[in-house]
Amino acid sequence: MTSPDTEPHSLYAAREPIFPRRVKGAFRTLKWWLMALMLGVYYLAPWIRWDRGPALPDQAVLIDMANRRFFFFMIEIWPHEFYFVAGLLIMAGLGLFLFTSAAGRVWCGYACPQTVWTDLMILVERWVEGDRNARLRLHRQKWDFEKFRKRMVKWALWLLIGAATGGAWVFYFTDAPALLRDLLTGNAHPIAYTTIGVLTATTFLFGGFFREQVCIYACPWPRIQAAMMDEDTLTIGYREWRGEPRGKLHKGQVAEGQGDCIDCMACVNVCPMGIDIRNGQQLACITCGLCIDACNDTMDKIGRPRDLIGYMALTDETAERAGKAPKSVWKHVFRPRTILYTTLWAGVGIALVVALFMRSDIDINVTPIRNPLFVTLSDGSIRNTYDIRLRNKLGEARDFKITVTAEDDHGTPDLALRIEDSDDNVISVPANETLSTRVYLEAPADSHAAKEDRTGIRLWVADDNGATRVHHDTVFNGKGD
Repeated sequence: MTSPDTEPHSLYAAREPIFPRRVKGAFRTLKWWLMALMLGVYYLAPWIRWDRGPALPDQAVLIDMANRRFFFFMIEIWPHEFYFVAGLLIMAGLGLFLFTSAAGRVWCGYACPQTVWTDLMILVERWVEGDRNARLRLHRQKWDFEKFRKRMVKWALWLLIGAATGGAWVFYFTDAPALLRDLLTGNAHPIAYTTIGVLTATTFLFGGFFREQVCIYACPWPRIQAAMMDEDTLTIGYREWRGEPRGKLHKGQVAEGQGDCIDCMACVNVCPMGIDIRNGQQLACITCGLCIDACNDTMDKIGRPRDLIGYMALTDETAERAGKAPKSVWKHVFRPRTILYTTLWAGVGIALVVALFMRSDIDINVTPIRNPLFVTLSDGSIRNTYDIRLRNKLGEARDFKITVTAEDDHGTPDLALRIEDSDDNVISVPANETLSTRVYLEAPADSHAAKEDRTGIRLWVADDNGATRVHHDTVFNGKGD
């Protein structure tokens, strides 16, 4: 038999339900505003209209999988321009590094979807069941009509939030009004119903039941963030040298020799992660600032200075313990590491903007036919064949003329150009489509291009009014005499 002292311990503690108390303050107000902004953008963006003309969709934000394009207001991204998406992902990563280096896990505390939807679920829970003490009583209460009624109402509202979340997501991938009609009439594609069902379930479970467990056990960011932080990173901490030794109020007064902390547990009761910040920095802390609001409220009531719990850096702790003034916030925010991240972030952003405005409304891709490299015609002239793909991004059908010049654009080589199935070297490309055609270049037998092994040339494509013109450099293969 094994004694209790030698029995193996579980690696995971059983979850204790957390019922955060309502709190008011600057950080809680900021979280409300950010939550309203982010949820508003997420739910409403698919319904914003944007007129792009008759040949293009009028949804402002649309991921058009069928036509392999992404629309964002006046910006249109094609499949071959995926580097814009890659650039945005790089900017998002650098942004996380920047904000974490400057102020710890502010992403987790204010903008992470898990945090935002959990906040929304807790708001509904508080509205149905009451504040912390009422929810604790209901949790311990045996199942009766009151508990059943409140739980059913709460879960029904959570499911509605989950369904709205999944529904909003699928609206980004097709015309939102049309899809809504199809969903309500049962005519939508099964993938749409499946996606909504999966997102409804995950939102319901993650935001309603798993909550802090997702942050602690499933999310890798708490473990990665340590590499982004240093002794100058601002994060939430408890000023233990000011608060200890803690003790209760006696006749409304703090006892002589006692620290400012009156052990009221307000900071613990408002924490959505259920931790005690007075025990120091912990992996579960998401730096949401609610403990600061709760502690400041208590300090105001007992007439003690604010910020017993507050944003601070390790260098501030050392200075304050020695009775010195801490660094200003700006000295923490603007330091070599954050300046480097900001420079990289801005550099990627500027490069994307420049690339966005420099791109052409016509794309051309030229593929020389290499089997054979050239054909000798009956009169001795040399012919090369090219496959050309033209993409018309102008939003309307256009006629395009193809011409050839020397590679350096100085002079015209002695080459005759002919487009297959075209008498005037003009091809028509429908709006927002790609058309492939075959082009033949012929050089007389006694010409320089026919005698040389390879001659650099430039193929030009221009729309019918000459306003848009692009080129592609390639080679003409000769006999090499």
